[in-house]
Amino acid sequence: MARALSKKPPDTPPPDPMPARVDPCLAMLFDKPPKGADWAFEVKWDGYRLAVHIEPNRVRIITRGGYDWTDRFPSIATEARRLNLKTAILDGEAVVLDDKGRSDFGMLQRALGRRPAAHEAAEIIFYAFDLLYLDGRDLRWLPQHERRRLLEPIVAGRNGAMRLSEEVVVDGEEFFRIACLHGLEGIIAKHRGRPYRSGRNDCWRKITCNRRDSFIIVGFEPSEAVPGALGRLLLAAHKGDGLVYVGGVGTGFTHEMSTELRKLLEGIVTKSPAVSLRRKNAVFTEPLLIAEVEYRAWTDDQKLRHPSFKGVREREDDATVYSLDE
Repeated sequence: MARALSKKPPDTPPPDPMPARVDPCLAMLFDKPPKGADWAFEVKWDGYRLAVHIEPNRVRIITRGGYDWTDRFPSIATEARRLNLKTAILDGEAVVLDDKGRSDFGMLQRALGRRPAAHEAAEIIFYAFDLLYLDGRDLRWLPQHERRRLLEPIVAGRNGAMRLSEEVVVDGEEFFRIACLHGLEGIIAKHRGRPYRSGRNDCWRKITCNRRDSFIIVGFEPSEAVPGALGRLLLAAHKGDGLVYVGGVGTGFTHEMSTELRKLLEGIVTKSPAVSLRRKNAVFTEPLLIAEVEYRAWTDDQKLRHPSFKGVREREDDATVYSLDE
């Protein structure tokens, strides 16, 4: 009798190397939501884009610009360890919620500040919306709906420092209308059949109730009405290898915020402006701080139309600064 051939167990593929960092997928701005069942929608969060790297002996929290900010988000790092995953990379946004459950960048900035503030770091929540790596497997090549299917059981139902960014498959125009009605920043549309692509592309689309971007503060004008306060912040965007002036913002400050920010800026005054600009009352500063600004549109000469100040951050992670080259 012929000997039965022994079945060779299938080869186990070697694990995929875990990336030290993944450049995030960035949503492209569109005026209207896309139509069709291929698109899923989420709330557009107003915070810091982060990647949470869970590794065998540590957790790292990496910003969009590639900086390790684990020490700034201790509650998120602690919660990530409780997920009991060997290795993973979760993509998401860190936010602080207001009393109506809306993300508020100004509240987040104050929670991250080094000074005593009304909001603490423990209030910061990480809303996970994508899974890029899991237990030795790089998932970026999978379609979005498959990555979502793997993400949901990991974070769904959690109500601590890590939560699931809810996804809905609905009519985009109606979802956008409701989002704006409730005072949200806007919505994100994601193509359910596409892989994860680093950089800005139309697989992910942002539709905002008002435009919102980051600009470098290059100076200020003192208030003529209130001693010690700001009149306007002078703003710049990237263009080529340099910076170009895009206008000023003089609304959106509380009196307290205005005086505190002026004191901060007076500590970094310079006689060498970062942009070419002549204004009678301008005080130029080192380009070390970034302003979050909401605005309606751009003028024909590339200046912000109807801007309103929303918050300030350090330039250490300036990957989000608006570029006129895009």
